[in-house]
Amino acid sequence: FLPDEASTGLITKQEVRTISLAYLSLRSNSIVWDIGAGSGSVGLEAARLCPEGCVYAIEKNHDRVQTIRNNRSKLRLFNYRLLENQAPAGIADWPDPDAVFIGGSGGALVELIELCDQRLHPKGRLVMNFIALENLNRALMVLKKIGWTWRLSQIQISRSQPILDMHRLAPETPVWIVVAQREIS
Repeated sequence: FLPDEASTGLITKQEVRTISLAYLSLRSNSIVWDIGAGSGSVGLEAARLCPEGCVYAIEKNHDRVQTIRNNRSKLRLFNYRLLENQAPAGIADWPDPDAVFIGGSGGALVELIELCDQRLHPKGRLVMNFIALENLNRALMVLKKIGWTWRLSQIQISRSQPILDMHRLAPETPVWIVVAQREIS
């Protein structure tokens, strides 16, 4: 897995990234969308897990796009496509996904979930990470409206930090992970 130090910008912490990737239920040939890619940590790991598939990522921040390109180059990944734009612009050209990860929405969360409702394969999974209560609430309301099933996990990581000649645990920001699927009858 990519270390947390792989980026100087926002990055999904390794523990949260690992859980999010597990929830995506990827196969070797999965088509994955990474929306609000940030530093690319989730999508790049997904590309490594799907060598016969492809990850389509979108990020609006130019500096983060450069970080993703650098990380992709270091990892020598050829199954990772990156679009510098504000989601959902440009996504219409992507193939329908088996799994979607939303790490950032740029204010278009409702529209992005509705797009997943239209495009995600019937047994596909949508995984979203949130640190803001308002976005979490908005996502759950939309999922309820469109009739999807979902489950919610709250992840709280603490890491050791030195204090004098000892160590203490320092908490990271809690993250809510929503895993959603269409109701399959």
